[in-house]
Amino acid sequence: MPPKQISRREFLKWMGIGSGAVLLNGCTPNFLTASSLSPTALPAAGSPDVEVALEAIPGEVQILPGQATRVWQYRAEVLRGPADAVRALPNSYLGPIFNLQRGQTVRVHFSNRLSEKSIVHWHGLHVPVEADGHPRLAIEPGETYVYDFTVVDRAGTYWFHPHPHGRTGPQVYQGLAGLFLVHDSEENSLGLPSGEYDLPIVIQDRIFDGDNQLVYGGQGMMDQMLGFLGNRILVNGQPDFTLPVAGRAYRLRLLNGSNSRIYKLAWADGTPLTVIATDGGLLEQPLWKDYLTLAPAQRADLWVDFSGRELGEQIQLVNLPSAAPGGDGVFPILSAVVDRLEDVPAALPDRLSALNGYEEADAVNRRSPRVFTLEMGRMMSWTINGRTFEMLETAEDEVVRLGDLEVWQFTNQAGGGMGMMGGMTLPHPMHIHGLQFRVLERQIVPELREVWETLSGGFVDSGWHDTVLVMPGESVRVLLKFEDFTGLYMYHCHNLEHEDMGMMRNFRVEA
Repeated sequence: MPPKQISRREFLKWMGIGSGAVLLNGCTPNFLTASSLSPTALPAAGSPDVEVALEAIPGEVQILPGQATRVWQYRAEVLRGPADAVRALPNSYLGPIFNLQRGQTVRVHFSNRLSEKSIVHWHGLHVPVEADGHPRLAIEPGETYVYDFTVVDRAGTYWFHPHPHGRTGPQVYQGLAGLFLVHDSEENSLGLPSGEYDLPIVIQDRIFDGDNQLVYGGQGMMDQMLGFLGNRILVNGQPDFTLPVAGRAYRLRLLNGSNSRIYKLAWADGTPLTVIATDGGLLEQPLWKDYLTLAPAQRADLWVDFSGRELGEQIQLVNLPSAAPGGDGVFPILSAVVDRLEDVPAALPDRLSALNGYEEADAVNRRSPRVFTLEMGRMMSWTINGRTFEMLETAEDEVVRLGDLEVWQFTNQAGGGMGMMGGMTLPHPMHIHGLQFRVLERQIVPELREVWETLSGGFVDSGWHDTVLVMPGESVRVLLKFEDFTGLYMYHCHNLEHEDMGMMRNFRVEA
């Protein structure tokens, strides 16, 4: 069956968790307007190792039989450096894929050929504030913004997407997203599947009208409050995705590139999923999961060995039912079909990576954390500590010191905060810009444990992360350190509709 869009009954159920009935009363969302600040970014002196021209352009692609679909695309050209520093995602309007080595210096000339403001955020990368893609840096149509940074992150699967305030959801939905793969010597020493056996898998849900055009916001307030839920799954921009594979080991790099849908992924035949990496790169050792929970913006790399399969055998990756919006029912994500046998032995390493860093964690964890409460505010806006987004402002409790190691606690408030309107509680995938963090612990209120347990078995809290799912009634503590760069960064819900409605704030790193 196809992925489900949310019904009015389900919408009211999620609106009323822990709070009783809800009165909508024709209220409209409190959308905030973007600043008209005109930014400049001066490139660093010297020649970078890799220099790329990147454009955001309108285009048309064949997705479904019949009429072509209008999309927005990123298009790239390598100006300096290895030719394979950027490559296309085959048969897709998504991409391109940046393919870089740790330690390389990079310059990207981003040109906006769209009809509205845009800017690029390098999601998960540790970069200077001028290269982070804050909405205040959004450029007008016809302008160019120059990014300069060094790739300092561990080998892993990162990505990039637009980040203009109030328009991130529509622009990502229209097609603007690509992967940013980082490699290093530690990864190279493991002998993991590479080349044609190292595959990107970008999962998104979409709605098409009768003319094969993308439909965004088709359910009005339910889209705005729950987040957009499509009724058709695309993998790498293609429907009904079938992956021809050899009978050998593969690395599948999964990205949940959907606006709001949370996936509960499993092999249909019950084979455990072997997870080898998360947002910030390789785990210390492989983990085996009956299913994998992947919230918007989260990544996970899987080791998949097809060597025991028969020629012509089909293996299906499916989404299992959960309590997340639109999560009831099973539907397919992709099918892998063994179309050839290869005698290529491959051993999954027992140890993958040394997760060095944050050795002071035990001492820090005993301190009182910074608490960020996530809830529904007045005028149908999503809030963090009762606040919505302000382009250049930070509150006193959003100023941090360079070099400090802190614990942040995200608490997804169950109910309350809306007076006569009752409460609304939904899952929130919380993303912090410019760094990777460690997940320390989770706590769930007893009355919502049953909801939590429909997804919690698929959480991978080991390793490094830049996005963490916070379920209704849950508090999640993360450990993070503010290193190298000062300035204005962001933290926000990566349900893109929640982000666009104001569930996003700045934090300022001061020396």
